[in-house]
Amino acid sequence: VDESELLTVPDGWKEPAFTREDNPKGLLEESSFATLFPKYREAYLKECWPLVQKALGEHYVNAALDLIEGSMTVTTTKKTFDPYAIIRARDLIKLLARSVPFEQVFRILQDDVACDIIKIGSLVRKRETFIKRRARLLGPKGSTLKALELLTNCYIMVQGNTVSALGPFSGLKEVRKVVLDTMKNIHPIYNIKTLMIKRELAKDPELRTQSWERFLPKFKRKNLKKRKEPKKKNTKKEYTPFPPPQPESQIDKELASGEYFLKERQKKRKQMQEIKAKQADATKKRQEERNKAFVPPKEKPAVKTKKASTDKKIDIEAIKEKVKNAKKKKLGALPEEEVKLKMAADEKKKKKK
Repeated sequence: VDESELLTVPDGWKEPAFTREDNPKGLLEESSFATLFPKYREAYLKECWPLVQKALGEHYVNAALDLIEGSMTVTTTKKTFDPYAIIRARDLIKLLARSVPFEQVFRILQDDVACDIIKIGSLVRKRETFIKRRARLLGPKGSTLKALELLTNCYIMVQGNTVSALGPFSGLKEVRKVVLDTMKNIHPIYNIKTLMIKRELAKDPELRTQSWERFLPKFKRKNLKKRKEPKKKNTKKEYTPFPPPQPESQIDKELASGEYFLKERQKKRKQMQEIKAKQADATKKRQEERNKAFVPPKEKPAVKTKKASTDKKIDIEAIKEKVKNAKKKKLGALPEEEVKLKMAADEKKKKKK
């Protein structure tokens, strides 16, 4: 398709706001929406309700808080000219009931802001698995949720079995995809990486009309845990149209061996002989086990010790001379030459005196 034929939106273009001139006669019927809120939200709603009434009063929508019933109601008035204002007011009280602070909620009254409430309670069967995956969406100290908010320009609130998101339409679409994938056991970091790449690609005007598939990462799921194979494998036998042969009965076996035709006395005698033969074998094995204790162990062969070799002759005379010299010397005494030199030095000193 030629690029000139494509309809493009100029940068920074905004749809003009809906004014009273567009609908001067107002609305024909009165519309109203109501929603319940939990008991723990009562104190907060009491404080911020005057601000809620003021914000909705600018769009000519009435708001009522019923603390006895525990509900919030919004209704249109005769002055209301914007038919979509009641829908925005309905979303506002829904978000307030789901613990979203008023500082974020009042943004829903703007034209370019919408909200999405994603129900995640029924997506996972086990409660423990659901809690783990919901914690994975938040990340350590809320870091994963913060990264998702920065990439999608949306405010995200995880509360109980729902996730409330508030922001532009394109961002809400991405938030819903990430939340549903996380509940399907796909880690949110994969989607965050994809969003970061898309954010960088959007800055390049040349890539607007091209496909981004080649730039986006492709993550494949890997099942590392393999199924344990059973120890006993049941193998199917080959199919045969013929039935298996009938097993032989006891009478058939006796007929084949000839025992069937023996008399009762002969049968008993044969049985006794078999029993005695078994008993004899058992006693023989028992006796062998007992005799093992009386079998002497095999002795190791004696190792002959080698005699000390007397080949080297000892010089006795040399040892005697060493002993004599040692006796002459006193322990700590100076050698003879040093003694003579010392004596000569002493005599010289005496002569000088």
